[in-house]
Amino acid sequence: QGPQQSLTLVATSAMHRAAEYRDVVVAYRNGAPIKLSEVARVIDSVENTRIATWFNDSRAIVLAVQRQPGANTVEVVDMVRAKLPQMRAQLPPAIELQTLFDRSLSIRAAVFDVQETLAIAISLVILVIFLFLRKVSATIIPALAVPISLIGTCAAMYVFGFSINNMTLLALTLSVGFVVDDAIVMLENIVRHIEGGMRPFEAALKGSREIGFTIVSITFSLIAVFIPVLLMGGMVGRVFREFAVSITVAIIVSGFVSLTLTPMLCARVLKGHRSDEKQNIVLRAFEQMFEAMLRGYQWSLDLVLRGKIVMLGVTIATIAGTIWLYIVVPKGFFPTEDTGFVIGITEGKTDIAFASMAEHQRKVADLVRADKAVAYVNSTVGAGGPNTVGNSGRMLVALKPRNERESLQVILGRLRRTANVVPGMQIFFQPIQNINLGGRLNKSQYQYTLTSNDTDELYRIAPELREKISTLPGLLDVTADLYIKNPQITVEVDREKAAVYGVSIDQVRQELYNAFGSRQVATIYTPANDYQVILETMPEFQIGQNDLDRIYLKTSSGTTVPLSAVTHFARTVGPLQVNHQGQQPAVTISFNLAPGVSLGQAVDAIQNLERENRLPATIASGFQGTAQVFQDSLRGQGILILAAIFAAYVVLGILYESFIHPITIISGLPSAGIG
Repeated sequence: QGPQQSLTLVATSAMHRAAEYRDVVVAYRNGAPIKLSEVARVIDSVENTRIATWFNDSRAIVLAVQRQPGANTVEVVDMVRAKLPQMRAQLPPAIELQTLFDRSLSIRAAVFDVQETLAIAISLVILVIFLFLRKVSATIIPALAVPISLIGTCAAMYVFGFSINNMTLLALTLSVGFVVDDAIVMLENIVRHIEGGMRPFEAALKGSREIGFTIVSITFSLIAVFIPVLLMGGMVGRVFREFAVSITVAIIVSGFVSLTLTPMLCARVLKGHRSDEKQNIVLRAFEQMFEAMLRGYQWSLDLVLRGKIVMLGVTIATIAGTIWLYIVVPKGFFPTEDTGFVIGITEGKTDIAFASMAEHQRKVADLVRADKAVAYVNSTVGAGGPNTVGNSGRMLVALKPRNERESLQVILGRLRRTANVVPGMQIFFQPIQNINLGGRLNKSQYQYTLTSNDTDELYRIAPELREKISTLPGLLDVTADLYIKNPQITVEVDREKAAVYGVSIDQVRQELYNAFGSRQVATIYTPANDYQVILETMPEFQIGQNDLDRIYLKTSSGTTVPLSAVTHFARTVGPLQVNHQGQQPAVTISFNLAPGVSLGQAVDAIQNLERENRLPATIASGFQGTAQVFQDSLRGQGILILAAIFAAYVVLGILYESFIHPITIISGLPSAGIG
């Protein structure tokens, strides 16, 4: 800092390339410097050379973008795609930036399908109303109730913080029927008075007074049915909560619209009845058809009323049949979605080397990519990320659009046959789902877990049970995550010899890690990133047991001795990994379902097998992930149905002030159930 000028002192900057490390002096011998390049090979590489990813035939790096909790998936995807052109402009020309997996595609397709269904439902409802009422003016009234009720429901959804998703759109689609139902009941009663000679205004007042209580009864009884769904707990309750709230709001809004807007429109839009008004031939044909249906209904009603005892027996049989069908009908969970993406998990021998695993992975990937339904394949091999062990790999298989390929189950069956032909490799396929319910990411979709503190008993029982489960009909890709026969070399330290030479046990461990681990000895700092400087033995000295004799240890006297002077080497087998569930050693048996087999059938078959084999008391068993949530939902399903019926009965009893009338109304449920 001078009187006129200040200068910045810059010391020699840190090394940024491997070439700069080659001239580092590591020792002096006979007065001459020994440089690092004379005793080591210094190269620029990647942090982990035992993991690799390919996009089709090209090496790739996968960057995953995950949304924050509560963020909208489609909105996040749109923002990322908007940034892609800017990112591509910053990359070298040799690097391609492509979208690998877009979660929003299936969401957009599902939302579009539901929107299309909603539009078709509204159109069909309006058409049916017109065919029955046969007047444009009368058709407009309930038709206007639909958009107004849906707008009110969407406003409530906005207040509750709901988004337009599959559940809320499903609620809106179903609510179309409820909305028009209330409006039609009100309209029909008013039209009946107009046809009796009353003026529209008077008919609207009288008709609304007569039918208002019925509309209220319908509204509250429907709300009572959805209250148990709203109060459901667990993951299933979380999924259906927005559905229950949305459809409940739609029912309330439709009841309000039917009691207010519909009578007002009837008074203003409808005209007085003219007995001499003629209809065209189409409407006359529909009128004759409706009259024929009415006569048929009257005939059947008279027949039923003449045989009251028989009909009572039919009613009891219907109730019994409903209960019996509920018990015997196969039970499943969420249906398998065709999102257009399939995940494949590969597995090699437990002692397979990385180079061999990569070669086998490429062969399997080529077979998968050759399938006519596959668009592209992303393949990853090596321990890291989702791959917990070195003998496993993963593939993300993107399928072609649905109109260019077969169904998902057909493709999965073909891939299982064509891809499992590489010797020493297995691959397990499962479709990627939008809703994943916990559990460990495994080779198959459904999981059954055994846990025990007695690992010897656990490791003995698990393989036997896996073999028996694999023989059950309807189960595919039965496998376990038990790897206990991995070849290994045990280095046994001779403590007496080590003490004689002055070598500590920790010193032995450190030298082994220096040679065969990935020890970070320095860090390279750059303006954009940090890079590790890793020490390891050259690859040609990591091939076999004989390379252990090349390791030397420094003694307390300053001399060196070979590792074999203080240790013994023994070949053994041991676990490749030890999984835990709830802090206990665990073995997970995973499986997929064959086409036409429900999850309930698979769960029952495995539980029967478990009872037949009488597992030891020290081993606890249970399903995990989707299968566990499925079991939990089944336990409360019967109570949920009874609660909905009871809630409807209580509400109807309060409204009608009767114990009998609600039973009369609810008596129609068994016939609906058996149907």
